[in-house]
Amino acid sequence: MNITHFVESLDRGGLERMVLELVKYQHRQGHHCQVVCLYSSGSLAHELDELGIAVKVCGKRQGIDLAALAQARRMVRIHATDVLHTHNAVAHYQAVLATCGLPVRQVINTRHGMGVNRRARRREWLYRRALARTDAVVTVCEAARSDAVKRGIVPSAKARVVPNGIRVEAFQPASAAMHDRLACRLNLPGQTRIVGTVGRLNWTKDQLSLLRAFKLVHEQHADTALVLVGDGELRASLEHSATDQGVAGSVHFLGDRNDVHELLQGLDMFVLSSLSEGYSMALLEASAVALPIVATSVGGNGEIVRDGITGRLVPAGNPAALAEAMLGLLRNPQQAMALGQVARAWVEQHGSLETMAMRYAQLYDGSKEWQKP
Repeated sequence: MNITHFVESLDRGGLERMVLELVKYQHRQGHHCQVVCLYSSGSLAHELDELGIAVKVCGKRQGIDLAALAQARRMVRIHATDVLHTHNAVAHYQAVLATCGLPVRQVINTRHGMGVNRRARRREWLYRRALARTDAVVTVCEAARSDAVKRGIVPSAKARVVPNGIRVEAFQPASAAMHDRLACRLNLPGQTRIVGTVGRLNWTKDQLSLLRAFKLVHEQHADTALVLVGDGELRASLEHSATDQGVAGSVHFLGDRNDVHELLQGLDMFVLSSLSEGYSMALLEASAVALPIVATSVGGNGEIVRDGITGRLVPAGNPAALAEAMLGLLRNPQQAMALGQVARAWVEQHGSLETMAMRYAQLYDGSKEWQKP
């Protein structure tokens, strides 16, 4: 099968990582895949280049760019695309416009987040127009599907849910040896309990609330450290906030990393403080490493983290509640370990790349039979 994935770019992020892993899996299955990037290739494109999987760039400029649309059309046509799989709203309506009239058998769109930006009226209007030439719209969690249908963005008849999946076998459970290794790299005493998070440093992830929560935790447990993996437009502001909170010496900004698997293995706890979230790849990965998790009860987080079973859920934007949940797990390491073990078992059964790819294969084949995850 000839498959074209259409994205804005392959910069580092959860959406992009999901696309990369799905494309790699489809490639191993013998499908002929390419990724078309609307704007630029991005920092993750080299992973596909190394496998001989084509990554092509339209170089779209601001506003209407007919040259970029023509470029995209040519790329899809030359590939003899059977399935056009677009990711998020802008990539979707641009791809649908570019491929109008081409003999593409199936057009599938995945909306990777909750789509809660109420100001994006023009984007959603264009997106809804493009759904006339769309066979199925995938959301990555039931909460996102329900919200998109309720707001009239996606017709119920076309709405499907395919939760994200990861290569669970690529993740090893956290261990004392990896903890000691990470502590050494950060110049921390071996007994330091290390709390970590992974994600873009932006308002959606709300690391400011995490910093405020960590201050409350650190006041009671001085032998704790906070690790933030990822970069973004708020990094300088968050660094200043850590200083203002008086915890800068115990907060470590590691930036974008290629060794996230190893870093996760060195943590004692994973925290996600998002204000909005789809189906977090970071939570799946933390589950695969058998870490106790504290996450905000937004979007699809509650479909991964079941409160008191695989982790703790707290209200978003509430540093006090976040700190209380973190302190509870720090004070009860046996409970924390048990939560992590159940999370690992859950992700092995429900959060694998193979399960996700199988569900997309059903959609690619135009299967009329569909069961909820």
